[in-house]
Amino acid sequence: MIFDNKVLACVDQSRFADHVTDYAAWAALRMDAPLELLHTIERHPELGDGADHSGAIGMNSQELLLTELVNQDEQRSKTAREQGRLFLNRLRERAAAVGVPLLDTRQRHGSLQETLIAQEPSVQLFVLGRRGESAEVTQRDLGRNVELVVRALHKPILTVTEGFKTPERFMIAFDGGIVTRRGVEMVAGSRLFKGLPVHVLMSGQPSPDAVKQLDWAQGVLAGAGYDVTPHLLPGDTERVIAKTVTTHGIDMLIMGAYAHSSLRGWLFGSKTSELLRSAKLPTLLLR
Repeated sequence: MIFDNKVLACVDQSRFADHVTDYAAWAALRMDAPLELLHTIERHPELGDGADHSGAIGMNSQELLLTELVNQDEQRSKTAREQGRLFLNRLRERAAAVGVPLLDTRQRHGSLQETLIAQEPSVQLFVLGRRGESAEVTQRDLGRNVELVVRALHKPILTVTEGFKTPERFMIAFDGGIVTRRGVEMVAGSRLFKGLPVHVLMSGQPSPDAVKQLDWAQGVLAGAGYDVTPHLLPGDTERVIAKTVTTHGIDMLIMGAYAHSSLRGWLFGSKTSELLRSAKLPTLLLR
């Protein structure tokens, strides 16, 4: 089944997949959009069976060894596909149980990044776990795929944390730049957050135009029927966001993501990654 304007949930075989599915189902229902659950199987040809083949030096041994390795690879691939099918079926039932009417699953071999780039024209919202299967072993607080995927895509990406809570209020981290201005307009024109109160926060270094920019954001959202609470709070952005989230019981954050190059992030650190590590709530990233 091929869906356009869908919500695409990226899931892997970890405990975080349930939370990704729950938020994706919530978004699909709010937006009246189809939902697709995507599982990618990345090939790792460097992984062998651990057997010692060094003694295979007899007649036709090279051909026999090659055949054996190919058969082993095919068996691993078949096993991975079957495990993935069962895993996706369980998540499909989970989403169907909350009432998602248009629902499909997809399983692909290849890298997650390349798969999502190919799917992007038919997607209006991606949903991705901030941690994944590798976190079960490494205990990373931010999955290795998150920055790569977000930088590669242009559509909004909802990155979710462990656990699900139906969002009741949300906040836009607004800096007056083109990305967050587009974010304000996107929120105003989308059904995703309709009826929910919104806080708009400007923080960081004071700007002469800050009040004017904040008034613009408040006007656009109020004009779309939102109950808007503006905040203009100088100080360290990360700390101000964390305090405001706690003080006002914010359930979801919207912010711009990875405005600088990956090289700059590698050299000086990424503000987006720092915020994602410190924010313990689902975050909608804008590119």
